[in-house]
Amino acid sequence: MSRETAEGRGGPDDAWSVAGAVDPDVDLHVPADRAETAGGRRRAVLAAIALGGAAGGLARYAAVRWWPAGSGEFPAALLGVNVVGCALLGLLMAWIAARDAHPLLRPFLGVGVLGGFTSFSAYALDGTLLFDAGAPGTALAYLAGTLLLSLAAVWAGVTLGRRVLGGGRAAG
Repeated sequence: MSRETAEGRGGPDDAWSVAGAVDPDVDLHVPADRAETAGGRRRAVLAAIALGGAAGGLARYAAVRWWPAGSGEFPAALLGVNVVGCALLGLLMAWIAARDAHPLLRPFLGVGVLGGFTSFSAYALDGTLLFDAGAPGTALAYLAGTLLLSLAAVWAGVTLGRRVLGGGRAAG
């Protein structure tokens, strides 16, 4: 979801304009991309990501503590967290694309909160632990189910966001 224009990407002069919004898909080999986090913007972006990550991580921790899985048991809480997080991420990206959002909104909510809330590293670890616990069928169901449901959730979030906000094309 790059916001490139005919004049190129936003530079340091339009630091907090929508065109200068922080794009997570930066190529640090491109000078204009490096400008997104140059100078004082870097600290603000990192602070937004850190604060959001702390909030998202705490929310995931609470969900997993609320619905824990024992050894060899299906980690339903993490599956739910990842699917809900992916749906919210799709919805957020559709909303940001359609609105004049503050440039720190995506780093805070998208990278920080939802990045901290979802955990695909724990997902991979839980799959490995299920194999190690002698539950290969459960492990495969968990690994494949999480992947498919998460992808479907992102698509549903983007599609819903575009339809509700109007003006966007359906995800496909």
